[in-house]
Amino acid sequence: MKEILILMFSAIFIENFIFSKFYGCCPFMGVSEKPSNALGMGMAVTFVMTVSSAVTQLLYTKVLLPLGLDYLKIIAFILVIAGLVQFIEMFLKKFVPSLYNALGIFLPLITTNCAVLGAALVNIQEGYTFAESVAFGFSAAVGFTMAIVIFAGVRARLRFAEPPKPFRGMPIALITAGLIAMAFMGFSGMSIG
Repeated sequence: MKEILILMFSAIFIENFIFSKFYGCCPFMGVSEKPSNALGMGMAVTFVMTVSSAVTQLLYTKVLLPLGLDYLKIIAFILVIAGLVQFIEMFLKKFVPSLYNALGIFLPLITTNCAVLGAALVNIQEGYTFAESVAFGFSAAVGFTMAIVIFAGVRARLRFAEPPKPFRGMPIALITAGLIAMAFMGFSGMSIG
């Protein structure tokens, strides 16, 4: 249990997919205009990343590896992720249409979000067990959600600021993202375990 908690803390803070590995930067920049949209995207990514981590770990260890088809893992993982994204897209369209409309094109792009595929591949690369894979997938998604919500909150406050004209818009957003990433780098010096 202690190992799983360390793995989870590490995935959220020390090896944050956005601020440390730079996975998933497209939705990070695109959906972070409003904190509510960022939270909705984070919840969708959390669902997809957690379930895909579980399914892809089982698929790899129980089907692909025993049959000698491990070279097909990326294709198989993308198919699993695409199916999960279709499910969540249908769910949001039916039950939360305002969030569905707010996320727009970024919702189907979860399929190609490198953070989701990256979590599945890291699980295999590190040789995580099923429980560790699920814990890592969930924690990486929580870290992603935390990063995008923090950034959206800062961007919402920046609307009331008056930066110099050349820094308005995307330049100040990128500078802000860099400063938050530097703050998260403080966790990299932690020794846990």
